[in-house]
Amino acid sequence: MWILGRRGHGEGSIRQRANGRWEARVTVGYGPNGRQIRRSYYADTRTAAQQRLTKALSELQQGLPLADERQTVGAFLERWLEDCHRTKVRPSTYVRSAQIMRDHLAPHIGRIRLAKLTPADVQRLVNSLHASGLSAKSVANIHGVLRSALNQAVRWGDLARNVATLVSLPRDPVSEIEPFTPEEAVAFLEAIRGDRLETVFTVILALGLRRGEALGLRWDDVDLENGTLTVRRSLRRQDGRLTLVEPKTTRGRRTLVLPQFALTSLQGHRKRQVQERLLAGAGWTDTDFVFTSTVGTAIDPDNLSHRFKRILEKAGLRPQRLHDLRHCAATLMLIQNVPARVVQEILGHAHVSTTLGIYSHVIPSLKRDAADRVDNLLAPRETPSTDAAGAVAQ
Repeated sequence: MWILGRRGHGEGSIRQRANGRWEARVTVGYGPNGRQIRRSYYADTRTAAQQRLTKALSELQQGLPLADERQTVGAFLERWLEDCHRTKVRPSTYVRSAQIMRDHLAPHIGRIRLAKLTPADVQRLVNSLHASGLSAKSVANIHGVLRSALNQAVRWGDLARNVATLVSLPRDPVSEIEPFTPEEAVAFLEAIRGDRLETVFTVILALGLRRGEALGLRWDDVDLENGTLTVRRSLRRQDGRLTLVEPKTTRGRRTLVLPQFALTSLQGHRKRQVQERLLAGAGWTDTDFVFTSTVGTAIDPDNLSHRFKRILEKAGLRPQRLHDLRHCAATLMLIQNVPARVVQEILGHAHVSTTLGIYSHVIPSLKRDAADRVDNLLAPRETPSTDAAGAVAQ
């Protein structure tokens, strides 16, 4: 039975329960009403319970938090989302993480006690998600949220190790990027000539901008005299509204030099927008966006993608995503021998390894070109032969 008497902060006791198991209980503090706050640890023998009690008391004396063995994974994830994750990430990332928790993590592992979560539990979760039809990338994103949350559980002292790091993730067959060829890119530029949104597609193709980055441009981001533009934000639909968000990394905020054909297109677009503004009169909404609707409001990124699809269909060009114009820009730069580091900076990738990884399909041709260049530089040259009289043989 319990040792009688009021126990102070940092004290513990052991008892045998009716089912034969042993319970070690530690007092960790007092609530607002003066009631003790306790943590219980269970074991099959008194010796094992004593060991757990000794460990808990030692951690308590070191100022470490004690894990609540009754806390479920679902309850912990809720606490992590609100107390930690929300304050560290962008609102859109928080919303995605909350949806992942609600739709995928809670239904599968939410009722498991956090302290009892095993690598096998997480492996079953991963396998089940992939078997349900989710891509390997989607499964990896879900696993990433859980891994990040459990890392925090380790830092908080709720777990001794992160079991999410001990599982194997599925892999889908690698799908090679097939952006426009140079000839198709030229045909696309011909197809959009005269279209009201010709310039936004031109700029995306010329600089490899993401659609949100292009639609988030304001005129104070564009220097028509020096032929540059600066990416400072991205336009996205968030919680049902179009919202400007900051780049994820410092590399995402970048100043780019416009190729002449894109600069010329922007200059013409500026004049056309002034005319549209005059025609709209009081109906014009002054947002200062470079690319707008006919009344000055922001363009929904999804609407731009639909417009792109219709243009391809009308022109008889093979289907592409709007994002593939970004891939096309990068591929064209690489096959023109623009250094990968420069392509990385233009695209706004955080690491050059990301650039090389995505566009690895271009590397073989670059290797051949590099070999040819070295050969042209260093290969032995044939020297003219001379006859005995020293005359050059004809």
